[in-house]
Amino acid sequence: MLEVAEKFVSINGEGAHAGELAVFIRFRGCNLKCSYCDTSWACKADAEVSLMSAKELAQWVKSTGTHNVTLTGGEPLLQKDIPELIHELSDIGCRVEIETNGSIYFGSLAEDKCRPVFTMDHKLPCSGMESRMCMDNYSLLDKHDTVKFVVGCKEDIIRAEQIINEYSLAERCHVFLSPVFGSIDPADIVEYMKANKMNGARLQLQLHKYIWAPDRRGV
Repeated sequence: MLEVAEKFVSINGEGAHAGELAVFIRFRGCNLKCSYCDTSWACKADAEVSLMSAKELAQWVKSTGTHNVTLTGGEPLLQKDIPELIHELSDIGCRVEIETNGSIYFGSLAEDKCRPVFTMDHKLPCSGMESRMCMDNYSLLDKHDTVKFVVGCKEDIIRAEQIINEYSLAERCHVFLSPVFGSIDPADIVEYMKANKMNGARLQLQLHKYIWAPDRRGV
């Protein structure tokens, strides 16, 4: 059974399919505690959830008529039935994306016949969690995947550039720089990108935080 904290249809607020309709399934629990976490309520062990099987979730997704599915959290890879859910969703023709915090090795899913799309964070210094990153995941990424750097300060931008260059990420997958909402001026990130010729990386704002209230759930 899967611990579902919330499920809803909205637009993708970020990533390579930003602006497109998507079904979101948010799971309870996370193994990290980032300083800027905007879904900390879902990370708590006592967060209210609905227990649903992979088949039940797939049936609900099918009923929405929406083809993009984003599995998020918390950290969705902590759910032991995630592989089964991915298979169920793939069987009904969905594009499945997993938003993962970058700390858990996902090699078995990357090699699966129903391989999902990975949107992987790299936690930068301001998060307080960079030491927990699983660097082996970088070799698993392809052109459909994304690495997202959540930037809260200039130190974060500098570190992001180092990782992008070290792992040739701009040639391997999508690369996004996303400002911590309210902590850094997006214009400062743009100026750094210009000064350092960060070709292949993209600035991305979280659309849902501009369309609706930044702390609103279910959007």
